[in-house]
Amino acid sequence: MTRGGGKRPTIYDVAREAGVATSTVSRALARPERVNAATREHVLRVAERLGYHTNQLARALPSGRTRTVALFVADITNPHFFGIIRGAEQQTRAAGCTLIVGDTEESPELEARNIERLSGSVDGFVIAASRMSDADIRKLGAEHRLTLISRQVDGVPSAIVDHADGTGQIMEHLASLGHRSVVYLAGPRRSWLATQRWKVISHSARELGMAATRLGPFPPAVRGGAAAADAALARGTTAAIAHNDLLAIGMLRRFADRGVGVPGDVSVVGYDDIFGADFCSPPLTTLAGHFAEAGRRAVDLLLGARGEAPRGRGAAQVVLPSHLVVRESTGPVRAGAKRPEKNL
Repeated sequence: MTRGGGKRPTIYDVAREAGVATSTVSRALARPERVNAATREHVLRVAERLGYHTNQLARALPSGRTRTVALFVADITNPHFFGIIRGAEQQTRAAGCTLIVGDTEESPELEARNIERLSGSVDGFVIAASRMSDADIRKLGAEHRLTLISRQVDGVPSAIVDHADGTGQIMEHLASLGHRSVVYLAGPRRSWLATQRWKVISHSARELGMAATRLGPFPPAVRGGAAAADAALARGTTAAIAHNDLLAIGMLRRFADRGVGVPGDVSVVGYDDIFGADFCSPPLTTLAGHFAEAGRRAVDLLLGARGEAPRGRGAAQVVLPSHLVVRESTGPVRAGAKRPEKNL
């Protein structure tokens, strides 16, 4: 049976007709134990009347499971996510599952829509660097099997690299080189990591007798580097910490164009140790971590030994170690060095 115009009814048609959310329809059809009996019967009657048929793969499995996991990343063009994707794919394959990857383009709205769209077609979701609010993540975590990477929310399983300790390492490294001023070139306004890093930078600056300033947000890509570099120069700082390696590499290019020496006039630090961080000029000092392991651990948390991830107060939050990779983009403050503000 098809609706008027020859189009087959969709899950959205059923939800609209039944007066419930699409996620409720999905659960009623694929995971009936998670919906009260009255709601389930109502949804089934509407679906039957409209001629809607549920996902055939899920119906064919006695357990209702699809053996498929969805991984969403904030920007698939960022090499930082390559390790996360590889680790997640290795672990889903080991579990006899298939991984599908989606790009959410730094959009919290797209994250939420993708989850609703794939609900019932996958066994769970892993979101890397989610831009959604804590409240929205908790709500979706209560309705779907969900784990996070590079983000922590109480009650939701997660795997992160320790950026708090790592940022402390960056600040101690710069202080040891004689730097007394630092600027943090922040990433997207909704970035949880940007907020956490700035907390550590500002606290460490006070402890180490340094001045610290947060600037931005800047696009976390090479194209954002020119504006970030100019902003750092305007502050006359001797050290700049970029939100990620891509932004830092864009800054190195801008500094070179303006005749600013790195690290002679200003030291630059990034995050993630992406492929190419040691190829740029000069090679970039950056915070590295086991991001592939974060991908593997997030899938483990999602599937669990019996396919159920612990939730609520008992939800696991895995924190993996980070380490500073010191290369040639950072160096000591030189007596008589050309001050950056003179290049304005």
